[in-house]
Parts: sequence; C-alpha cells; structure tokens
Amino acid sequence: MSAEIVNLRQVRKQKDRADKEKRAADNRLKFGRTKAERDAARRRREDLEKQVDGHRLPGAETSDDDTN
Repeated sequence: MSAEIVNLRQVRKQKDRADKEKRAADNRLKFGRTKAERDAARRRREDLEKQVDGHRLPGAETSDDDTN
C-alpha cells in the first residue's frame, strides 16, 4: 500500500511545458501562414523589386556614404 513518490517540482514543470506547447500549437494555427501564402508573398515581393529596379534611372547610383 505504498504510494508512488512524486517530485512536485518536476510534475509542475512537465505540466507547464505541456501547457506551453498547447499554446504554441494554438498560435501556429491562429497566426501561422500556409506554405502557399508564404510563396505568394515571396513572389509578389520579388515582382515588386523587379518593377522598382526596372524604373531606376540609368547612372543614378545611390550611395549610403555620407562622406564628402
């Protein structure tokens, strides 16, 4: 009739880890994007960059230096 000895600190930490993982899974569903959405955003960003690069003036090189 002996009861199993349980370390309460370890049990509490295990429960906290499980709760944290459940919350993370819920957030992935709630805020995550599908692969198709990520790919579409990447393609749109690349198209916009090409469009901007295509409208640059020739010889108008920009420099980030502020040296005179």
